[in-house]
Amino acid sequence: MSLTVKIYSFSYIYGTIPDDESGNGGGFVFDCRFIYNPGKLEEFWDMTGKDEEVIKFLDERKDMQEFLNSVFKITDMVIENYLERNFTDLMLSFGCTGGQHRSVYTAEKTAAYLREKFPQVDVKVTHSEYPGL
Repeated sequence: MSLTVKIYSFSYIYGTIPDDESGNGGGFVFDCRFIYNPGKLEEFWDMTGKDEEVIKFLDERKDMQEFLNSVFKITDMVIENYLERNFTDLMLSFGCTGGQHRSVYTAEKTAAYLREKFPQVDVKVTHSEYPGL
């Protein structure tokens, strides 16, 4: 049996916390709204958390890096436990105001981290507000 980690980004204004389709009743929901919103700056209005300029902006924020390190620490513990217990599903959701910058960034960073640290885990990312990303 293998573990699948489904990671979502979403908007607290335009969307809702994604439903857990595994039947387990949900997973972890992380609120990114305390991090300064790059969407408040005109230069980032038409970009998402996957654009290099936004990535650089958020990479330079100490609070964002501390937040991500905390997320990584929690997910490391959970994934190690789930692998030991042969669990098949874990859901992580990241929300921000519009579901465009911070939540997309954190979902992508978390996915990259987990893919590198746990190559045996299937990591899937869905951007609820931007399905084409």
